[in-house]
Amino acid sequence: MDTRDIATFATVARLGGMGRAARALNTVQSNVTQRVRRLEETLGVALFERSRSGARLTAAGARLMPYADRLDALLEEAGRAARDDGAPRGILAVGALETTAALRLSPLLASYVAAHPKVDLVLRTGTTAELIERVLARELEGAFVCGPVAHADLAATPLFEEELALLSAPAHRSVAELLRQPDLRLIILRAGCSYRQRLEELLARRGIVGLRRLEFGTLEAILGAVAAGLGITLMPRTLVGPGWRGGRIAVHRLPKAEARVQTLFVRRRDMLCSSALLAFQKHVSKGKTR
Repeated sequence: MDTRDIATFATVARLGGMGRAARALNTVQSNVTQRVRRLEETLGVALFERSRSGARLTAAGARLMPYADRLDALLEEAGRAARDDGAPRGILAVGALETTAALRLSPLLASYVAAHPKVDLVLRTGTTAELIERVLARELEGAFVCGPVAHADLAATPLFEEELALLSAPAHRSVAELLRQPDLRLIILRAGCSYRQRLEELLARRGIVGLRRLEFGTLEAILGAVAAGLGITLMPRTLVGPGWRGGRIAVHRLPKAEARVQTLFVRRRDMLCSSALLAFQKHVSKGKTR
C-alpha cells in the first residue's frame, strides 16, 4: 500500500467527499478518486459509499480509519525524530489540570522557556479524562493528571502531592455540620474531572448519594459559587488563596487517607520522547524540589 493513498483516503473520510478532499490537498478531484480506487483495488474492498452528497465510509473503511490515523501520526513522529539532533527545539504540546497550572506550573514554565528559547511551548488544560485521551491520541506529548493512572500504553511519573479539602461557605464550621445540610449540592467541573469523582466517592463512603450537581467551567466560577453558598466542592487546599480565605470560603481539612492525591506526568510509552520533552521533564522534576 502507498502511504499517499492512505493519506488521501483519510482526508476524504474526514471531509466527507472527493471534491472537498481535493481542495484541501490542493489537487484535482480525479487524482483523489484515482488514489482511493487504487487503494480499494489493493485491499479488495470498497472503502466508501459514494453519492451526490459526498462519500461515506463503508464498514471496511471504518475499520481502516484508525490505522490511517496511526500511520499519519507515525510519519509525523518519524519526521520529528529525524530532525531531533538532541537540542530542545520546535513545538512541545503538553497538558495540565487547571489546578496544577494555577498552583505549580507558572514559574516552572517561565524558567523552562527562558532556558530553552527555541522551544515553542503549548499548554492545554482539561480534566484528567480529557488529557489522558489526548495523550493516547498523540495530540499531546504528555500531561499532568491526577493519579492513580493504570494504563498499559502510558508511562506515569509522580511529581507533586496535593492536600485536598472540602470547601464551603463560611457559615459551616465542621465537615460533620456541613454534610448534615438538607439541601447539600455539589459545585463541580464537567464530567471527567478527577476531583469531582473523588468528592462523590468521599460522600458515598459517608452514605451521602444522589445529590444535585451544579457544573461550572472554570475554577474561579466554582470558588465564587461556593462563596455564595450554592454548594460545596473538593479542591487542593492551597488553591484557596488569601483573597478567598478572608472570610469568603471555609476550608475543611480531611483525614490524610482521603486528602492526599498525587499529580502524575503521563506520556505514551511508544511515542518519541523528543529532546524538548526530555528537557521539560528534567526541568520540572528539578524545579519541584526547590
